[in-house]
Amino acid sequence: MVELIGIDHVGISSDFDGGGGIEGWSDASETFNVTLELVRRGYSETDIAKLWGGNLLRVLDEVQAVAAGWPAD
Repeated sequence: MVELIGIDHVGISSDFDGGGGIEGWSDASETFNVTLELVRRGYSETDIAKLWGGNLLRVLDEVQAVAAGWPAD
């Protein structure tokens, strides 16, 4: 997905109780495996932070800023 739409538009998350179907990431306890693989593939600390929640938080901030500009009911 990063190659298709760019690092600023991708986020990843765990299926916390298992069953996600990804080898090496059967539940949240194995989340470190994903981070380790991202490092192995050359992702920077900044890019990994974006994937692990930074992008989501940025979008939520943008949505809140837009909503703040709307007239009150």
